[in-house]
Amino acid sequence: MMRDIDPNDPKNLIRESFRIDGITASECRSIFVDWALSLSAADPKPAIEALLEKHRNEPDDHPMKAVLAEGLQASPAKGRRGGRAARVKS
Repeated sequence: MMRDIDPNDPKNLIRESFRIDGITASECRSIFVDWALSLSAADPKPAIEALLEKHRNEPDDHPMKAVLAEGLQASPAKGRRGGRAARVKS
């Protein structure tokens, strides 16, 4: 019997992370990166929100919940981070 594929977790990486006893935050971050790279959507936030809702009954202290919540935070501003002009005063 085949399970339905969740479009928000096509490889079941997030689902399986909740089943691993003693999983660490760094392991969850690694799984999250693999999940994000396999996602076809340009913006992962709707998928993250759906996964948090799907796994809302998991323990609140599970590290994957924290990693997913971090994924919803605004990403740092893109652009130049320095260079010569930032170091040298005119």
